Amino acid sequence: MPSKRLVLSYIFDWIIIIGIAAVGGGWNSIHPFNRPFSPVDLSISFPFEHHETIPTWLLMVIGLVIPAIVTFLVCLIFVPGPTAARGTPQSLIWRRKFWEWNTAWMGLALSLATAFMITQGMKLLFGKPRPDLLSRCQPDLTRISDFIVNPAVSAVSKELSPNWALVTSAICQNTDQDILQDGFKSFPSGHASFSWAGLLYLTLFLASKFSVAIPFLPWRPFSTNPDHASATARSNLKNRSILPLQGKDSNLSNYADDRVVPDRYQAAAPPVYSLILVLVPVGTAIYVCSTRFTDFRHFGFDLIFGSLIGITTAWFSFRWYHLPITRGAGWSWGPRSYKRSWGIGVGVGSYVGTEGWSHYGKSETAPANGQEPLAEGRVEGERAV
Repeated sequence: MPSKRLVLSYIFDWIIIIGIAAVGGGWNSIHPFNRPFSPVDLSISFPFEHHETIPTWLLMVIGLVIPAIVTFLVCLIFVPGPTAARGTPQSLIWRRKFWEWNTAWMGLALSLATAFMITQGMKLLFGKPRPDLLSRCQPDLTRISDFIVNPAVSAVSKELSPNWALVTSAICQNTDQDILQDGFKSFPSGHASFSWAGLLYLTLFLASKFSVAIPFLPWRPFSTNPDHASATARSNLKNRSILPLQGKDSNLSNYADDRVVPDRYQAAAPPVYSLILVLVPVGTAIYVCSTRFTDFRHFGFDLIFGSLIGITTAWFSFRWYHLPITRGAGWSWGPRSYKRSWGIGVGVGSYVGTEGWSHYGKSETAPANGQEPLAEGRVEGERAV
């Protein structure tokens, strides 16, 4: 069983993730910087739509609830997969299911929490007007001179129009501060960052679990050129492949070992229908972004930058807890070892040690038939430097 020290370290990880989300929520209640604007700026003259196509509650369902349910069901039903040896104890199977579920949700939570905190913080700093700001503001055009930002240019602006000037938000007559202050939170788009953070993470998770990726060709530590003496050395060719040689299709038929196969037989493209697992979440994120443009809540650049935030946090959070899609066989990283669960010093090199999960120093190894292990036992440590 995992040591209490290790379990507590992951509980603390969850507390940190929740704390990140809480910081973003706290920032959401602070009034942003109010960037000066012009009462005759057509780019912020769109109507204020009270009804949103994707309201906040629906965004939470799309970006958080649905990915959480899907990842849970995948871990519950498909983990550990067909590689588990027959007769494997149910305790080990459920331990793997629980661990994959835990890392799936930790990655999802980290992605969403980080995107939320970054987005809310940037909204406060930049205070960019939304496309519908003037409808929210309801400026008092009779008092422009009282709220003009730069009186020195007022004479010049009068040559064009008395209203052609930059003014502060104090000119607004709308007394609903929630609606008014939200009008200065255009950059970046929170819907874009949140939807991409949740749905792209779901995409990467599904692609990992069901091997939906461009075929990966592993690097060969030996030459396939028959002119090289080392290429035909039995010591270099032995056990390099589990596939039989295809004599007609290979220029390697004269090799000393018949276990070498051509590159094209070492990987294959997944079924095309599996792309649905990738396209549906990504298409949904794109649709969410489009509604913020048609609802006049954001400009195009707000959506692009918000999407970049969500894409970055989704990729980072997925890789924080999961192996690369093309080489990870659908697994997440195993846990830290108990002695290093709270940190490591300079020169240690890894959070994994030989003692594994348990403080008793026991480690569970892979079954003798070569099947995938179900518990993350440690078999190697770092060499002393």
